[in-house]
Amino acid sequence: MQKSLFAKYYAICCAIILVSFTLLGAVFLGFASQYFKIDKQRLLLRNTKQAVVETVSNYEKNSYQFIDARVASLYRVFGESIDATLFFTDLNGKTIICTDENSCIHKTYSVSSDIIQQALTGEYKEMGRLGGMYPTTYYSVAMPVVLSDGTPIGVIFASSSSENLSYFLVELLNMFLVSSLSALVIAFILVYFVTRKMVIPLRRMVNAAHSFSKGDFTIRVPVEGSDEIAQLANAFNNMATDLANLESTRRSFVANVSHELKTPMTTIAGFIDGILDGTISADRERQYLKVVSDEVKRLARLVRSMLNIAKIEAGEMKISPSAINIHDLVLRTVFTFEQGIEAKNLDIRGLDNEKVMVMADEDLIHQVVYNLVDNAVKFVNEGGYIEFSYRTENNLTYISIKNSGEGIAPNELHNVFDRFYKTDKSRSLDKKGVGLGLYIVKSIINLHGGDIIVNSIEGEFCEFVFSLPSAKVPKIKRNDSSFIIGKKQQQ
Repeated sequence: MQKSLFAKYYAICCAIILVSFTLLGAVFLGFASQYFKIDKQRLLLRNTKQAVVETVSNYEKNSYQFIDARVASLYRVFGESIDATLFFTDLNGKTIICTDENSCIHKTYSVSSDIIQQALTGEYKEMGRLGGMYPTTYYSVAMPVVLSDGTPIGVIFASSSSENLSYFLVELLNMFLVSSLSALVIAFILVYFVTRKMVIPLRRMVNAAHSFSKGDFTIRVPVEGSDEIAQLANAFNNMATDLANLESTRRSFVANVSHELKTPMTTIAGFIDGILDGTISADRERQYLKVVSDEVKRLARLVRSMLNIAKIEAGEMKISPSAINIHDLVLRTVFTFEQGIEAKNLDIRGLDNEKVMVMADEDLIHQVVYNLVDNAVKFVNEGGYIEFSYRTENNLTYISIKNSGEGIAPNELHNVFDRFYKTDKSRSLDKKGVGLGLYIVKSIINLHGGDIIVNSIEGEFCEFVFSLPSAKVPKIKRNDSSFIIGKKQQQ
């Protein structure tokens, strides 16, 4: 297949060169033939004109009675200078004077009256047999011999064989073929190496593609220059990098899913077997069934999260944005965590705020806020705080959810939105999580045309800030300014 590509490309280039040279030769020979014809006729006409002048002068010197032998000598001189035959005919086409001394066919045949009449009108030119007088093709011209009073007395013809043209064209063709063959050999050699150089990157890509099909994404194609082949090679290398990352992500994803499924299923199987075979006593069955129930719910959350991720990545999750009060949605979400907030004696800040309107899908953004508040409640320190704040800038509203606590280590910040990513501290504090919440949060925010970032100082706080398109709705002061959960809210 590789050789076929090279052969086809090389054959096409060679064929184009051959056709180009053939057309060039045909055009060149055509122009050369036309030039030779015009030049020959010009020479014939020039000498014929001189012959006419001498003929009229001689006729006048002889008192308009006859044309003497000196004219024939002049005709012969004119004819020899251009390798042509000159002959003078009367108005009936009969030859009177001819430069051919031996076997003169002009005196045997008469020129047709049609040709005589055309010649009497001015000039006559043709490339042919002069009405059948010549057995082969000749260049022929004719001019009338007219006296000073306008009376025509005859016509002078000048003819030259076209064999000279054939000789000329053959010699010209030979020179063209020799020079063309030399140029073609050089061109074919250059095209061979150029084609080979162009096909080499494609062969490398084919070899790399075979390696990719076997799961080896380490091969890269060298990029040389900045032409289309180089751009293709660069795009191919980028694709290889993306495939390698995708493969790494896939393996990590499979490993994480296997891990997340294995742990609860092992727990569920162990406790169920213990209850069935009597290892767990009847009075402790309820305790272990509660653990089994929690693990089943954890599996359900994992499956639900996986389905959401699949919808997002397949582009099947559609949003229906409308103007919503994001602050009201935050308030309602915080209410659902009242028990956990009271248990940790937390200080909730920033709930006394104006109406903050954004354009978003309320159900999806509720999932975002719920996940972020859930994380904040899980990882805030005992007696700490959770703070909410809002700001609007360039048609975007930025919502911040900040909690005190241990925070996130700087080397882990860039991984928090990865699928199944959990810090070691997170694994010890969040036994129920599956590590997909923040990935889903980021995906939903991106679907809305916004973004989310995380700021953290280890040992002090962790803050998530996400943006949503602002809704053009006037802000209205809230009437219930005394909403307090946990410790007294700071004004």
